[in-house]
Amino acid sequence: MKLLVADDEDTIRKGVAKYIRLHTNRFDKVYEAQTGQEAIDLILKYQPEVVLLDVQMPIKTGIDVMKEMTKAGLNPITIILSGYDEFRFAQQAMKYGATEYLLKPIRANDILNCILEHTNEKYGAEEITTSSEKQTPVTYLVKEAQDYIAEHYTENLSLACVADILGISSGYLSTIFSQNLNCGFVDYLNSVRIDRACCYLEQNYLKTYEVAYKVGFHDEKYFSKVFKRIVGMTPREYRLRQI
Repeated sequence: MKLLVADDEDTIRKGVAKYIRLHTNRFDKVYEAQTGQEAIDLILKYQPEVVLLDVQMPIKTGIDVMKEMTKAGLNPITIILSGYDEFRFAQQAMKYGATEYLLKPIRANDILNCILEHTNEKYGAEEITTSSEKQTPVTYLVKEAQDYIAEHYTENLSLACVADILGISSGYLSTIFSQNLNCGFVDYLNSVRIDRACCYLEQNYLKTYEVAYKVGFHDEKYFSKVFKRIVGMTPREYRLRQI
């Protein structure tokens, strides 16, 4: 699972993120954002299941971030961490789906306990996998490839590149992708990119060519062609439907 810690105070942000990395294996990715805009970009890019948000941050506030998540149709577990003990802040946070409103100062272990409590409630407690339940080597490799693509889809990825990262041949990766996901590597990569592109188009603050580059395409026409094939309409038509 993925977690985002967004706070403009370096000591708090880095301290909480480090504590979480050290004291639980529930999150294999813990991202950090110093501003509200950076938080929005990371949320749209990686779509974390849990978000820890400060209320007052530069550029965009925590409430602004929650508004953008709502517009994008994203509903992560959202825990507000704030130094403002004012009803209006809590009221706004709850309006946009906050699960908890925690007041600073607060101990890192209390924050982690709160996060795990809500994560277990929504997704179930973390299961301990027995040897008989472990993934087969093939499904494990497919999952590793999917995770790598989710993390690096904005880069110039290729079948050979991902296969090299996994330590297998391009031909083998292509085969297990087709067998397990019923699609080829490029089709899967494009589906991930287009899914993220939809989120950006829904925000309506980036031009189409900017969205294309943001999600890993380097040709706007090719991006539009792939988008229409997958979504059934052009990026412009999709954007207009969101207005």
